[in-house]
Amino acid sequence: MTPPRRIFTHRITDHGSDSPSVAGSEIFPYWSFTKTALAICALRMVEQGLLSLDMPLAGHDFSLRQLLNHTSGLPDYGALPAYREAVARNEEPWPATRLLEVAMAQGRLFGPGAGWAYSNVGYLLVRDLTEQASGQSFAQNIKLLICDPLGLGSIALASSRQQFGRVLWGGAQSYHPGWVYHGCLTGTAADAARLLHGLFAGRLLGPEMLAQMCQCQPLGGALPGRPWTECGYGLGVMSGSWGAAGRVIGHTGGGPFSVNAVYHFPDMDQPLTVASFTDGQEEGIAEHAAAARAHPA
Repeated sequence: MTPPRRIFTHRITDHGSDSPSVAGSEIFPYWSFTKTALAICALRMVEQGLLSLDMPLAGHDFSLRQLLNHTSGLPDYGALPAYREAVARNEEPWPATRLLEVAMAQGRLFGPGAGWAYSNVGYLLVRDLTEQASGQSFAQNIKLLICDPLGLGSIALASSRQQFGRVLWGGAQSYHPGWVYHGCLTGTAADAARLLHGLFAGRLLGPEMLAQMCQCQPLGGALPGRPWTECGYGLGVMSGSWGAAGRVIGHTGGGPFSVNAVYHFPDMDQPLTVASFTDGQEEGIAEHAAAARAHPA
């Protein structure tokens, strides 16, 4: 018999947390919600004049903006058979140089700005850019630019099996977080919600840069099994509508054994943010749980 699914959520408004009884000190992998945090770091460096959003990167024909909104034309590595087989065998992660060689052997998908394709390779390059521009590691940038300003004590970058061992789900025991090449943040559901809510409260980026981040490229309508009625992608954020819940901005993430959905709901009478974490691989379950917490039937 399949064990019952465990769902952890945390909801926060401008007035504080709202009944966080179903989530506490449990630590979860943030998976691709890490992209939102990475984009915040990159955009903060644009504000500081350390990076350019629209100039072509040195040695490349695409810009930081195109990496952040997945319009660079770079391929992905997640569906590569050799990658998936190595992860399934619980091998040690490949060196980044090998990963890039294998991924780029697929060829460019299109010219910069000529299409849209989700690319973890692109976010690996964003991580490299932020580290080069700041002279600090991604973990240090996350601490200085996000965690310290918001007082987020649980969030940490997991780069070893030992660091990943604090994750709640049992599947973490047979997974090396290094297989997430742009990095995999871990932390509580509460801190995930506080991170995104702090962003939209204007505590991490200025109004102009936040508006740039939220500029959405429309990608389509309803998605089967998921709450999306309209969907698109900004700079490190998924954006669209979830029916009666209205507009949503945030990110869904998933790995071999768990999924999450962290979203801001700006159209509510009182804007709020919900983080939802569950086991399994069905992203729609985490998204529907977030929608239900934001807009109870």
